[in-house]
Amino acid sequence: MKQSFDRLGGKALERLDIISPPLRSALPRRSGKFAEKEAGDGRIVDQAMSIPPRDLYVLLRDNASNDQVLGKLWAEVNTVPTWVDWGQIARGQEVFYRYGGPILTGLAYQSLLGGMGAGRVAETLTRTGGFSTKVARHRLFETFQHLLQCTRSLQSIQPGGAGHASSIRVRLLHAAVRQRIMKLAQQRPAYYDVEKWGVPINDLDCIGTIGTFSAILVWMSLPRQGIWMREQEIVDYIALFRYVGYLTGTPTDAFETPTKARVMMESLLMNEINPTETSRLLAQNIIKCLVAQPPGFASKSFLEVNSRWLNGNELCDRLGLGRPSLYYWALMAGQCFFFMAVCYIYRAIPYLDRRKIAALRNIFWQVAIENRHGLGHESIFDFKYIPDFHTITESGDESQAGIKHPGIERRNLKALVIGCGCLGVVVFLVWKVVAGFARSVVSNLKI
Repeated sequence: MKQSFDRLGGKALERLDIISPPLRSALPRRSGKFAEKEAGDGRIVDQAMSIPPRDLYVLLRDNASNDQVLGKLWAEVNTVPTWVDWGQIARGQEVFYRYGGPILTGLAYQSLLGGMGAGRVAETLTRTGGFSTKVARHRLFETFQHLLQCTRSLQSIQPGGAGHASSIRVRLLHAAVRQRIMKLAQQRPAYYDVEKWGVPINDLDCIGTIGTFSAILVWMSLPRQGIWMREQEIVDYIALFRYVGYLTGTPTDAFETPTKARVMMESLLMNEINPTETSRLLAQNIIKCLVAQPPGFASKSFLEVNSRWLNGNELCDRLGLGRPSLYYWALMAGQCFFFMAVCYIYRAIPYLDRRKIAALRNIFWQVAIENRHGLGHESIFDFKYIPDFHTITESGDESQAGIKHPGIERRNLKALVIGCGCLGVVVFLVWKVVAGFARSVVSNLKI
């Protein structure tokens, strides 16, 4: 599967490039570390905002009736597979917000950062320049936007909705990255080893990506934070991302059932996780770009302990992450206690569960999309991290000083103290009961 890929998406992109050619001036202005710069308020802005980017989804929609290839892709993405149950998809969307906090933690530190341990995939990512410290945080928010649009409402993921459209944009973006790297590799074979690493963004890579959004969270990230989904929630959540995979051109057989999804996850972990120097660089850049940044304002040590808690010390050592002190491990335990308390209590009370899901849908959107510390606007997933012979992600500095703020670590410390206090009370009460029972037994024996 390393040599197979979404051919229909690639052919459609070629047709769109003929209908609306990308500006030649877009290449240097959108490539590598010079593609974007940081605004005064911390946002990432394009240096050539005067040139509007192409919206490939709109081009596809408007030209589908006039071109056979485009019409075929448009018909495919707007044909709902027979296995799609909209009620199940809606329940899967609710699962994302029911476990919102631990899911985002798993996505950031295990799916993404831990996923950099897949050396083959890292070779594609480093050639886009999208994971330099100056732009990586912006890149993370774009991925988050796609997930939010896919889960914001049932209408959003249905044909014509924002999540449906963004999935198609991501599919065409993947085709553009693949096309560009393959073209460069044809000119200079040493630039990218297709035989060794596979076609960029191949079918196996795409299956792995959908797995990191679903299976990894269900069977690894959440349990390691003390949270287990119910069986029906697992079925619904996997079904949701099977449909997202369908829209993005990913083979979906591996997600036909939760069992198949788990088998594929375990197979990929066994065979694909092999960190390289490139993996180390990208993983460390992710940590650096998030230090002391809103909304969490987390320290480097706390970011690293999140990674170690979820991925284990062996992988994190190979990725070159630091070893935090016991204090930060205690904070992480406090975070897990907080997540467990919130998730299990709200899940047990339907009224609170509905309120929490509705609230997080708005909060996540405001923080990631509307807030000036997030994207500040909706991305159309245009091709701005463009591979080039001179575009290789470099190790960045922790120069983006964040705002000094107590942030997430103070909350976790409070949760730890409360958790220890509750545990102490329980232990005391149990001891009192056991001691009273023992005294009663001894008294009866004397009589």
